[in-house]
Amino acid sequence: MNRTALVIMAAGMGSRYGGGIKQLEKVGPSGEIIMDYSIYDAKAAGFDKVVFITRRDLEKDFREIIGNRVEKKIETEYVFQELSDLPDGYTVPVGRTKPWGTGQAVLSCFQAVKEPFAIINADDYYGREAFVKVHDFLANADLTKKGRYCMAGFILGNTLSENGVVTRGVCSVDPDGKLRKVVETFGIGKKGGRAEGKNAAGEPVSLPLDSAVSMNMWGVTPEFLMELKAGFAEFLKNGGASDLKSEYLLPQVIDTMVQEGRATVEVLRTGDKWFGVTYQEDKEAVVQALRALVDAGVYPESL
Repeated sequence: MNRTALVIMAAGMGSRYGGGIKQLEKVGPSGEIIMDYSIYDAKAAGFDKVVFITRRDLEKDFREIIGNRVEKKIETEYVFQELSDLPDGYTVPVGRTKPWGTGQAVLSCFQAVKEPFAIINADDYYGREAFVKVHDFLANADLTKKGRYCMAGFILGNTLSENGVVTRGVCSVDPDGKLRKVVETFGIGKKGGRAEGKNAAGEPVSLPLDSAVSMNMWGVTPEFLMELKAGFAEFLKNGGASDLKSEYLLPQVIDTMVQEGRATVEVLRTGDKWFGVTYQEDKEAVVQALRALVDAGVYPESL
């Protein structure tokens, strides 16, 4: 059985959340943040190590608010997403202030992760079932075979916010449970018995509430980091280096590999309800949801 790592992307600031560090908001009954629950579920599922992707200016906060506690319970490492961490021959263009997206974020793990690993967002609550399914896939992965990945497939209706529209990667899945394509769909909200949003061209899209969606919970094997490294250089070469707002995005990298036949992604369906703090108004709903899970015995009063 393979060792497994959990990689948590926590370098971003939430603009829709009012500019605060939403990943560090206390939402549990004993002051826990959402990451506490993800790490608790991951450790229970069998993950051996946690890797935080953060920023150097947030490192002190991370260690004080969560890192120092986590280090006592599970092997823990920190890596840093840096705007200037570019391949040889490239420099940060004048006027660029934000790093290069989730693909570059995960690439910052290049030296820290040598085992199969799951990738999650810091500010999303995924539920226990997803961690168990992704862990078991990775723990039993045949590392001699490249491009065999997985993702947690959430039910769209379980991922919507009551306080505004959301962006989701809507998945097309073949009869064998393999991912065909992820389509980024914007401005999704519930309307009647369906969900409505817009595609990349701004055209209206109607979706069944039971559609499978990606919440950026992926399971990959170590060679994926080599794919990210080569792809990042290609992204910069093809215009990404000069576009001040371009992002090298994890779902797009994986989708390209699938379309080119270099990867298969098993969609592991989960019925757990997602929640997170996309908007400030979401915080109270998250607090109440976690309180209910504690009252139901899913989690202890204090993690």
